[in-house]
Amino acid sequence: MKRKHWIIGLIIIVVILIGGLLAGGLYFYQMAVVPGHKSFISNQTVIKKSDPLYHQKKWFQQVHKQHWTMKSATDDLKLVADYVPAQTKTNRTVLIAHGFMGNKESMGAYAYLFHRLGYNVLLPDARGQGHSQGDYIGYGWPDRLDDKKWIKKIIAATGQQSKIVMFGVSMGGATTMMTSGEKLPSQVKAFVEDCGYSGVKQEISYQAKEMYNLPSFPLVDVVSLITRVRAGYFFGSASSVQQLAHNKRPMLFIHGAKDTFVPTKMVYQNYKATKGPKQLWIVKGAQHAKSYATAPDAYRQHITKFLQRYVH
Repeated sequence: MKRKHWIIGLIIIVVILIGGLLAGGLYFYQMAVVPGHKSFISNQTVIKKSDPLYHQKKWFQQVHKQHWTMKSATDDLKLVADYVPAQTKTNRTVLIAHGFMGNKESMGAYAYLFHRLGYNVLLPDARGQGHSQGDYIGYGWPDRLDDKKWIKKIIAATGQQSKIVMFGVSMGGATTMMTSGEKLPSQVKAFVEDCGYSGVKQEISYQAKEMYNLPSFPLVDVVSLITRVRAGYFFGSASSVQQLAHNKRPMLFIHGAKDTFVPTKMVYQNYKATKGPKQLWIVKGAQHAKSYATAPDAYRQHITKFLQRYVH
């Protein structure tokens, strides 16, 4: 009888533990993957004159934009983007990818930079963010396939002689790296990534430790399983490093020396992984996604020299 009670007690404990893990997994899935307000992300939309990129952001608010739409590569979602043609007609276009819970408007300063360099600029809202449809954040993984479709749309609009650069910051940087590992049209000439993570599992595991002092196992694995069921991908599959191993095109890596959100050490893993021509710039004193604001002139110069070398 005692043995029977012991077995029943053990089963109850196991059920409670599994239930607790599942409840915790669902909570963190909501925090990490479901679009919505995030307390750890600034939602500031007012541009202050004290902002070192005030002029650039103001320009984007005021410039005329064309409205592009398309269906996502998966899930049949309506995706939207802003397109700003270059001042002088050109076949050079940059595709700009925004960060976690960002949108095309949050990338206005970068649009200004590339527009001043003579590029057409396309800024999509990633699935589940901005004005695009979707009920989950892809962290760059399903988005890489969407960006392949945006690239085809650029070529259709600007011609077979198109020269395309992809650029992204934070999650957008990871999206850029993940896209680089796909089979892409020859019109794609180069990539510029700023502070992208080495992989989704690595980044979420890091944040679990930093924000909640929780170990990666088993919670992150449970959230990953829930994400696979609800959003179609495992965290471990969404790897910048693995995708970069298939890339042979030129890539410029930028990362802030004081980045504690996507730790600076990740850029060295990314840089090592790519197989194409590459450059690395660590921006002294820059925190996460603040390299442009920290050193705007140097930022523009690094990107200009890189593109002059690889996009003719």
